[in-house]
Formats: sequence, structure tokens, C-alpha cells
Amino acid sequence: MDQSKRYVNLDLTEEELMAGGSHILCAYRIKPKPGVGFVAAAAHFAAESSTGTNVTVSTTDDFTLSVDALVYRADEASGEVRIAYPLDLFDRNIIDGRMMIVSFLTLTIGNNQGMGDIEAAKMYDFWLPRRAIELFDGPAKGISDLWRTLGRPVIDGGYIAGTIIKPKLGLRPEPFAKAAYDFWLGGDFIKNDEPQGNQPFAPLRQTIPLVYDAMKRAMDVTGQAKLFSANITADDHHEMIARGEFILAAFGPDADKVAFLVDGFVGGPGMITTARRHFPNQFLHYHRAGHGMITSPSSARGYTAYVLAKMARLQGASGIHVGTMGYGKMEGGRDDRSIAYVIERDSYSGPAYHQEWHGMRPTAPIVSGGMNALRLPGFFANLGHANIINTAGGGSYGHLDGPAAGARSLLQAHDCWAAGADPVEWASEHREFARAFESFPADADALYPGWRSRLA
Repeated sequence: MDQSKRYVNLDLTEEELMAGGSHILCAYRIKPKPGVGFVAAAAHFAAESSTGTNVTVSTTDDFTLSVDALVYRADEASGEVRIAYPLDLFDRNIIDGRMMIVSFLTLTIGNNQGMGDIEAAKMYDFWLPRRAIELFDGPAKGISDLWRTLGRPVIDGGYIAGTIIKPKLGLRPEPFAKAAYDFWLGGDFIKNDEPQGNQPFAPLRQTIPLVYDAMKRAMDVTGQAKLFSANITADDHHEMIARGEFILAAFGPDADKVAFLVDGFVGGPGMITTARRHFPNQFLHYHRAGHGMITSPSSARGYTAYVLAKMARLQGASGIHVGTMGYGKMEGGRDDRSIAYVIERDSYSGPAYHQEWHGMRPTAPIVSGGMNALRLPGFFANLGHANIINTAGGGSYGHLDGPAAGARSLLQAHDCWAAGADPVEWASEHREFARAFESFPADADALYPGWRSRLA
């Protein structure tokens, strides 16, 4: 059934829709099945996303028509479709009237992903009016709070050198805590890897007190504050709360040095909101494990990593992994810096829309996945700043002189970029950075040809 007469209005302008402030706008790229008209497919997509179905129903009234999602742009050549969703379509909490990402996704990425006349459909940007932004939680804490804990300026506090305890699984409590202590002698921040939790060989109730003891000893030795991001991911929100409360009790007076890591993609929005609302005093660390099944450029359905990052900020993530922008082992390229920019800035012009955040706290970019000291100068140059959290697992524990030296090599790499220095020349005067060349020779050969003779 061609529903274009009802669900398409190409006379609507984006400027008018934005000025009205009563719609959420979404930009997609779609591909209809062979034999299906482009505008007809777009109309069916909008109908299925809002008030319609595959037949005309007798229960539709004038009010129903007033909340139809409307296609306001359809470009068959590029495959672009833009749809305006009335705010009234979206579910609200009965406890506080706030908006929910689950409702946003149910409408904009819902049944339309499985429609028989659509071969592919992927959201690549969305725009929210001020009223909608004000109805989302947003972050309670941000990177400025971590900088404060570390004794740094709360504006442009700079690079936070972190790691992931490696191996990601298989360490019992004592070796795990020792691995944490060794890194903290040189670095700032340690996170649980995403599968680390309460395995039988490393019960949380045994591991966490040992980690806190390691933190205290490292702070005593270095005279510097340290940070730990503890994984509280669980299917049940009661379990998440129990884990979080136990961890905070274990860290006691140093609870301000604890972040909570949540596997927010596989766990879903409810998990993020549980952590955000029950633990508003902790940095909420959004790990996006599994997102590539939807966000990968090779996937024709779902949404992009850029969209995921915007949603994470709305939900209240203090920080989210943003990929390595072509400098690590993760899929992506240099232009992925837009993912970091849209969550850390007060406003940003993305691939389809200019988004103002209207005072919502920023979300910090977290960078991990194959990063080491040799890759960092190029990464910083591409991003244009170093106000990030970097968690380099192999880049720390793979350093020939151990994780403390690995951590120092990361900090020296940052200083190299900040000084605008030649990395090989910098290495000649900074031992830990120099040893990173020997620790990761394949990267060194690729990034700095001739380094061997220059450092001989």
C-alpha cells in the first residue's frame, strides 16, 4: 500500500521544523527492495515508525493524523531520507515525565528495520530540540571531576593515561591486584575489561579489596591520586546496585576515585540509566562492546557510531569509547573524530544536523583498542587535543620494561605531541618512550621508518 500521500510532505523545510521545536529529526540512508518505489518505501518506513500499519484502520482520528511521522526529504540518488517525528510520539516516565532512549529507539530503529520492502536502512544522524534535550538525564559527572580528583585544572586538564588489566580474563585476585599496582606506579587510570566481573576464579568480594589496597599503596609511593573503573554490568538492576554499593563500601574514603563501567550497548539503555540514577556521584563509563554489529560501516542496517555516541550523552554517560580513528586496531578512520567532537562540545555540526546541547554536560572521549605510545602522537594531532581518557592494555603490559614503564611511555608520548617534537628525537631523551620502539617494532617500522639507525 502506497502511503506517501499521508506520510510524506516534501514542502516542509528543516528550518521551519527546527524553529518549531516540536519534532525530533532523523536522517537515514535507505535502499528499497527491487521493484519498490523510493518515496513509497520512505513513506512506509515513516508509517511503521509512528502511527501507521500496512492497511487503513477505522480507529484513526484527527489527533492520530496530527502525530504522524513525516518524510520531509527523500533523495533517491543518495538514498537519503529525513523524517520528522512529533515529540508527543515518544514515551515518558510516569515517575518524573522524562524521556527515554528505549522509546527513541523503539520508534526510530524498530520494526522499520525488518520491513519486507526495505533492503537496508541506517540512521546516520538525528537532531533534538531544546525541549527534548531538557527531558533527558545527561551526564551527572564528567572528565572535569576526574581532573579535579587528580589535582589538575578542571578546564583542559589534559591526558589521562590509563590501561585495561590484561589478560582480560584468567587472573585470580592477587595477580589482578598486582597488575593494577604495577601500572599505577606510572599511570592514572585503570578499567576493568568489559568481560571482567565476578568470575568463579576471581570473585568480586575478594578482588575489589585487593585492588583498593593496591591503589592505596601506589598513591603512597607516587604521591598522586589514582582512578579505577569497576565493571558493574549485570542483567538485573538489583545486581548492578549490589555490586556498586559493595565497591563503594570497599573503597570507603576513596570512593571519589571510583568510576562505574557499564557495557551499555549489550546491556541496553536501562542498564545505563540504572547506574546514572542510583550512583550520580560516580563517573559513568560507557563501554560499547558489541556495537560493531550495528554501527560498522559494513552494516547496512541500524545506526552509526556517531548516533550511538549522541545517545550515550543523552542517557548520562560520563565517558564513552569512541574508537581509535584509524590509529589503533579498531575499525574506523580519521574522520571519526566527529564522534568525539559531538559529545564533548556545546554545539557541533554533524553529517546531517547542527546540534546545540543547551548546557548538557559533555561526555568524555575514551580511546582504546591497540593503542600504544608510538601511535599516540599521530592520534593527538588528528584529534587536535588531548583531553581524553586513553586505556592502553597491550600498550602498557606489552612494554618490555613492564606496565609502569608502559604508562610512563604513554605520558611521554603525550608530552612529545604537546611539544611538537619529532618522536624519534624525543625518544633519544626519554627512555620509556624509546623502549616502546623496541616493544612494538612493527608499529615503529610502519610509523617511523629508519628509527633503528637513529636510535642506535
